[in-house]
Amino acid sequence: MVTTLFDELRSGTAPPLMPITVDQLHLMIDSGILHDGDPIELIDGLLVRKDRSARGENLMTHNPRHALLILRLQRLLQVPSESAGWRLRVQLPVILSEFNAPEPDLAVVRGTEEDYADRHPGPVDLVLVIEVSDSSVGTDRATKQRLYATAGVTRYWLVNLPESQVEVYEQPDSTSGRYAQQTIFQPSQTLAWNLSPTQRLEINVTDLFH
Repeated sequence: MVTTLFDELRSGTAPPLMPITVDQLHLMIDSGILHDGDPIELIDGLLVRKDRSARGENLMTHNPRHALLILRLQRLLQVPSESAGWRLRVQLPVILSEFNAPEPDLAVVRGTEEDYADRHPGPVDLVLVIEVSDSSVGTDRATKQRLYATAGVTRYWLVNLPESQVEVYEQPDSTSGRYAQQTIFQPSQTLAWNLSPTQRLEINVTDLFH
């Protein structure tokens, strides 16, 4: 029986891996090894293809329902975010650490577009990150939650397509890599977010998944 490196990794007998850093990832893009805009994320020092497919479909496809939910969220969040003095970014990198540069489907960041002319947003810049998930629900609930919580990102929404629900994670614990508070919003419920003392955003979950 042929033993692969992945088999050795599972059994704990593999040689140490050499992680890729964010700077090395940028060099690979600058040199043309990777193309800027490719659905590639740097997770724990490994290059990972971002999964936008429907459950059971080819990983190279982009699920139309995934795209539709991103457009709906963009429409709902754009104006409230800007009126609060923030900006909405769609499927663009955020730098969480030397070895982690995920590309959340949406991110609300502090400041203006010009603040990110020479860098990507980091943990202190992030007001909210959102992952829209179908076949990637397990990864986004486990690995992505760990990354965002460890980095201290205040608020993480997981839009769960298979179960038609929004999982809201708050109160990050950097030690455990988890969020202390989790609230699940299902159809017929309203997800509310206080952007400021005078501004409140309300999203009808039924309308979101309609």
